[in-house]
Amino acid sequence: MSQSLASLLNEIRACRLCEAHLPLGPRPVLRAASSARILIAGQAPGTRVHASGVPWQDPSGDRLRAWLGLKPEVFYDESNVAIVPMGFCYPGRAGGGDAPPRPECAPAWRHRVLAHLPNIRMTVVIGAYAQAWHLAERRKATLGQTVEAWRQYAPEHFPLPHPSPRNQRWLNDRPWFEAEVVPTVQRRVEEVLSSP
Repeated sequence: MSQSLASLLNEIRACRLCEAHLPLGPRPVLRAASSARILIAGQAPGTRVHASGVPWQDPSGDRLRAWLGLKPEVFYDESNVAIVPMGFCYPGRAGGGDAPPRPECAPAWRHRVLAHLPNIRMTVVIGAYAQAWHLAERRKATLGQTVEAWRQYAPEHFPLPHPSPRNQRWLNDRPWFEAEVVPTVQRRVEEVLSSP
């Protein structure tokens, strides 16, 4: 691994690989440091994050931080928490929500970034695209089934639904998620960040 992480992040932030397909243009958003112990693997930035350049700086991020039990200053401390979505740029709209992450992004960059994160002890796997990548053949047929089987992946991986306010019905229909999964995730986060 001859390239430094700083050099790789600069290369990613200059990426124009799928520029022709991005309605707001390229603006890769990610954070990482080789010392990070927790990896947040989400889908792709939304419009607010595209505008600010700060990952999870929206109502979904507020809920995610609550699920993790992390204050913003800890969540955004890249020396402990790496935020590396499946797609680094806002992909546009499709149907009733955001489009999937661009298919060019993960194959071009993901293995290279993860190779620079040797200290990850917990990966928070948010949404179907991240689950497909990180859990591969271990994931279940649906996102809901994968999340419900969280014990099979813990403590290294915690599959979560997207924390979007649009998923409130999903959460209401599955009270076990906030009763069982969220407290376990919070304990694991505290354990990972407090250990040497």
